[in-house]
Amino acid sequence: MTLVWLLVLLLGIVVIAHLRLPLVPSLALVTVYLLAMSAADEVSGWLVAILWLLLIVTAVPLLVADLRRKYVSGPMFDWFKRVLPPISDTERDAIEAGTVWWDGELFSGRPDWNVLLDYPAARLTEEEQAFLDGPTETLCAMVSEWDIAQRLDLPPEAWDYIKEQGFFALIIPKEYGGKGFSAYAHSQIVMKLATRSGDLASTVMVPNSLGPAELLMHYGTDEQRSHYLPRLATGTDIPCFALTGPYAGSDAGAMNDSGIICRGQWQGEEVLGLRLNWEKRYITLGPVATLLGVAFKTYDPDHLLGDEDELGISLALIPTDTAGVEIGRRHLPLGAAFMNGPNWGKDVFVPLDAVIGGRDMIGKGWMMLMNCLSVGRSISLPATGVSAAKVCSYVSGRYAQIREQFGVPLAAFEGIQEPLARIGGNAWLMDAARTLTASAVDLGQKPSVLSAILKYHLTERGRVCVRDAMDIHGGKGIILGPNNYLGRLWQSAPISITVEGANILSRNLMIFGQGAIRCHPFVLKEMALVHEPDRDAAAAKFDQLLMQHIGFAIGNTASTLVLGLTLGRFGKAPGNELTRPYFLALNRIAAAFAMLADLSMMLLGGELKRRERLSARLGDVLSHLYLASAALKRYHDLGQPAEQDALLRWALEDCLHQCEIALRDILGNFPNRILGGLLQVLVFPFGARHHGPSDRLDAEVAAILGRPEGDPALEQLLDGLYRPQSPEEPLGALHHAFDSLKASQPAAKKLQQALKTGTFKPAPGADVIGTAQAAEVLSDDEAERLQEAEVARRRVIDVDDFSKEELELQAGRTR
Repeated sequence: MTLVWLLVLLLGIVVIAHLRLPLVPSLALVTVYLLAMSAADEVSGWLVAILWLLLIVTAVPLLVADLRRKYVSGPMFDWFKRVLPPISDTERDAIEAGTVWWDGELFSGRPDWNVLLDYPAARLTEEEQAFLDGPTETLCAMVSEWDIAQRLDLPPEAWDYIKEQGFFALIIPKEYGGKGFSAYAHSQIVMKLATRSGDLASTVMVPNSLGPAELLMHYGTDEQRSHYLPRLATGTDIPCFALTGPYAGSDAGAMNDSGIICRGQWQGEEVLGLRLNWEKRYITLGPVATLLGVAFKTYDPDHLLGDEDELGISLALIPTDTAGVEIGRRHLPLGAAFMNGPNWGKDVFVPLDAVIGGRDMIGKGWMMLMNCLSVGRSISLPATGVSAAKVCSYVSGRYAQIREQFGVPLAAFEGIQEPLARIGGNAWLMDAARTLTASAVDLGQKPSVLSAILKYHLTERGRVCVRDAMDIHGGKGIILGPNNYLGRLWQSAPISITVEGANILSRNLMIFGQGAIRCHPFVLKEMALVHEPDRDAAAAKFDQLLMQHIGFAIGNTASTLVLGLTLGRFGKAPGNELTRPYFLALNRIAAAFAMLADLSMMLLGGELKRRERLSARLGDVLSHLYLASAALKRYHDLGQPAEQDALLRWALEDCLHQCEIALRDILGNFPNRILGGLLQVLVFPFGARHHGPSDRLDAEVAAILGRPEGDPALEQLLDGLYRPQSPEEPLGALHHAFDSLKASQPAAKKLQQALKTGTFKPAPGADVIGTAQAAEVLSDDEAERLQEAEVARRRVIDVDDFSKEELELQAGRTR
């Protein structure tokens, strides 16, 4: 009986912690229970005495604030100040950039799913939809990927149309001549363009993401906005932004580009300005830009602005025809045709008015970049990643039905169904994450952590889709030419992995490294107190935060145990019969993640920054919690359509499996191996519960990709894909062949039956269809339909070839 009393006490404490009851009621409940234990004859007296002692030792510091501050939180605050690693200015700007949104809920360990579901669904205005259906479709029709690849440029008429229709002005407010479109519309437009041509999308998206327009809108002076934004909106000025240099890539703070505060001549007058020297590379639109944004470190050796010598990173806008500016030759990023190249400047003098935001924003460039990057990375690169997944879904689903091996379509093979399902499932999941994050931007958020999650996972999953599509297509995918619709995607996949923060950096350092501080409900506030001049006041605030932090950590530990033992059922969750179990499973993962994040930061402190693989795995859990959230939100916003159940299940099973893999690897490599083993039991009391999509589920998703166009699930999956209908177009040929083969299926079955039963036997090498028609096994109409289908099939299967003369570089040829 003593053991029963003790177990009930421990279980009660765990439940109290899981429910996160306030401190005083919690202590009161424990006290009442101990009184009952004391009155019970069967309970050992020495055990009761020990329990009362533990309660007193715990309760007194918690209830007596002065005592706690003197002996607990005060010394802990002093220790915290000593061990907190120094944070550079660029790190601080990155941490403080942007806003915290749903990622904060996930970091809490107890996300309120109703908050997520209540956010408004992403919608296009009539004007935005008209632009997508009109000019965007028209621009797609004006170009072809092969033509762009051969000329290494967009055709002149496409450049003119981009400027005339305002494609460079999607985000510029209408008052300056721009479109003033939403982030969701911006994402939809870029995605559709990218399904036609990656080079076309890159050309359009750069001025609308991290570029002068975005920076001017947020930080420019009134004069700068009035002068530059109308010119950018009409395409009179073509912008680029120069950040990366030979010695500063992912570590942009290492740049050695400089701007010296000095006096100089500008338009015939002596003014206070900057003498700039820089060398940049990998600058998209650089070769054709007329307006150059430049990041540089600012110095004031003569103290013309104040007492400091080093003022930090600043950003300036410089017309490319300014004396001393040099635009280099073009780069060819894996043969991609979008304009990209180096530039440099030698002793370029500009007035202080050239600094974006004017004199007041000198030295604040890194903060400006981080805030704008948190928005830009939420839109452009995720849109291109999703576009690749949609293209691969369409072409692989069609091709696997058209191409046959061993007398059956490729789609009938389980080995093909697996990559088909990965493509389709990823496409649906990625689109959900893209849509949710774009809508967050439209709600006024600047999701810095979520943008890193999207940039990494949507470009990586996009690359997986392209790889799987290449495997399905085999030789068809590797022979370049005007009929190859995958080769350029394959070639360019590493580009999106590399730009705007290399993916290795994003995963290992940014997602959790930034998120652990930015999204945690207490850590950033605790760190801020270290720099307060009044130690006693800071210690008092630290005491309050510490109390909340301890309760937070204990609550998540208890929730991890309770939800693990009850298989997640002892929790709150919305949803229907399909979705509610997934919400509950994510509750369990979120609690375990929050607990492990706290423990990792407590045990490692500043060392966690250097334990990159542990940080990466924690980031993987956070990332897949977010992707799963996006999938559930999308399904909810669509009205929980039954025809998309398989896509939702695939997405959730994959995300939960990836979460559990990351959690297992965290525990297996935990700094304290003994603690890691104990936590393994806490997090996985019954072992792993999610093993990824099953073979049957893969077959269901793969089947969706092979359905006729117009199917509701397939259309949702392909929404936003540019689909030319002409049989002369590679994608149009797929469409035509698929429809022709479907229409001829009754005749094909009739022919196969006749061959099988021996109704007629064509001579070896004879025209089977023609022979069947002559033998009246097939009617003239059936034979014609079959012949047309076979011609269409052959059009798809055929690959390109070239004469020796076509491949020779002729004298004077430039493309």
